[in-house]
Amino acid sequence: MYAMSLGDDGAELRPLEPWRAGEFLAHVDRGREFIGQHNGLPDVVTDLAASRAFLQGYAERTANDTGRIHGIWTDGTLVGAVVLRTMDVARGTAEAGCWLEPSAVGKGLVTRAARVLIDWAVEERGIHRVEWWVSSANTPSIAVARRLGMTRDGVLRESYLYRGQRHDEEIWSVLAPEWRAGKRGGG
Repeated sequence: MYAMSLGDDGAELRPLEPWRAGEFLAHVDRGREFIGQHNGLPDVVTDLAASRAFLQGYAERTANDTGRIHGIWTDGTLVGAVVLRTMDVARGTAEAGCWLEPSAVGKGLVTRAARVLIDWAVEERGIHRVEWWVSSANTPSIAVARRLGMTRDGVLRESYLYRGQRHDEEIWSVLAPEWRAGKRGGG
């Protein structure tokens, strides 16, 4: 098992595997209302079996090279995650995403973790375009996309049906040459 430091504050990025289903469920439970404002994860991860199945789905994506999930830990506690929801190496595209529980907000954890995951996708897997799909109402996630150097490609009006209501969905992206230029420029 490995962990990657996310900075001097002791935060770490680690693979989030099915054997961590209990820990993952406890994390979702701590942030259920907060995470569920814009993310359907709490509606899916409702008990230990569902938690294990969710993580098993990502384990299969990892095995098939079609996605990844990594947890964010602070002081030994799982507080969030970054994902490659989809990854198509042949097409050179991926969709990244994230969530945090309230105790971890405002520390730059998602931005730091997403940088690691996106950099891996671009540099190790040859991904050319990384997308970030987000509800227009999710201003913290939009701020992360901006900090990652992404460009807003457009808005899909009322395309996201969530808990019975339609929401506008924004698509942000960064291309491999832009990503590399941002790294060279210190971004």
